[in-house]
Amino acid sequence: MADLPQYGTVNLPYMLSFLSRTQFRVSLAVAGLLLLATACSDKETIVSKPHSTTTTEVTAAKALMADDIAVAHTPKGGYGDAFPEPILAACTEPLVAGAPKLSGLWKTLRAERSGEPVPAGDRIYSHFQRVEQCGDRLIVTGGGVIHDMRVDGTEENGVNDVAEMDFKTKINVVATYEDGVHVLRPVGIPIEVTRKLDADGHTVWSYLGTTVTLERIGDASQAPPVA
Repeated sequence: MADLPQYGTVNLPYMLSFLSRTQFRVSLAVAGLLLLATACSDKETIVSKPHSTTTTEVTAAKALMADDIAVAHTPKGGYGDAFPEPILAACTEPLVAGAPKLSGLWKTLRAERSGEPVPAGDRIYSHFQRVEQCGDRLIVTGGGVIHDMRVDGTEENGVNDVAEMDFKTKINVVATYEDGVHVLRPVGIPIEVTRKLDADGHTVWSYLGTTVTLERIGDASQAPPVA
């Protein structure tokens, strides 16, 4: 308070000048406190920034099980020339124990009927099929049909779709894995259709006296090459 006169009559101009200087000092002090508070707030924001997402958390967030994807069916009249998009591409569920790794895009390499080579020019040599797998689910797409199944030995979860021969006849097929072989048994028909891998990694597909060996030409995300 040394700026105030100690005695005598109050000097009004002096008093006003004193007040102005005091207000200026208070304003500076307040501004300083505000700057300090802002700096502290910025530091706190940096310290409290959320932690980086870990690989485990990303994987968990993207996990997609076979149950999460709707069952696919053959379109009316077959899918025609437009090969369908992959169905299980986003599925992350591991294969069930005992499942051979049949997934991929496959093309006929050779074929036999009743033990004899199928003649060149037969339509079987232009056959492509895509196999998708996830968990206990397997989907075969080829010949105009989409056969989506659970390989669990039940009629309910097997193939419930239409036959390739006319895209109309309804079929119900039980699917199992037996000693590394994928086995299909149509309900009420005493036959088996099997798929397995040979020593060269080819699929050996057997049905009604016909054995077709297919080579993998791509993964399950690909479509057959355009002729």
